[in-house]
Amino acid sequence: MRKDELLGALPASFRYAAALVSAMLVSSLPMPILSQGIQLVVVDVHEVTEGHRASKMIGSSVVNDQNEKIGTIEDIVIGKDKVLFAVLQVGGFLHIGGRMVAVPFQSLVLDENGAKIKLPGATQEALKKLPEFKYAG
Repeated sequence: MRKDELLGALPASFRYAAALVSAMLVSSLPMPILSQGIQLVVVDVHEVTEGHRASKMIGSSVVNDQNEKIGTIEDIVIGKDKVLFAVLQVGGFLHIGGRMVAVPFQSLVLDENGAKIKLPGATQEALKKLPEFKYAG
């Protein structure tokens, strides 16, 4: 009797039980780890320490060319394309009556120690005309 004839002669319930046991045994085997091609990059940690911390910038005032306060940094958001945006609170007092707007982070000018943040060419009125920023979900 050939192998396929032998299997056909077995009751269906036995064949299903054998298939189930085989599947359970195969699923309990260790899975191979596939390389994802991730390569760590060594960075100059001194250069990183010279950078500006987002946690320190949040809450900081933003001024224009005339040194007039035009807003406050509310948040820094990383877009899906990894572009940074600064979310500014504009107008209002203690988060009442103001609105939030987003500007490209690269448009901000920071002094050497990050204590002064400038948005050249901006006015509070112009920022208020930008689309209002609202967090998704």
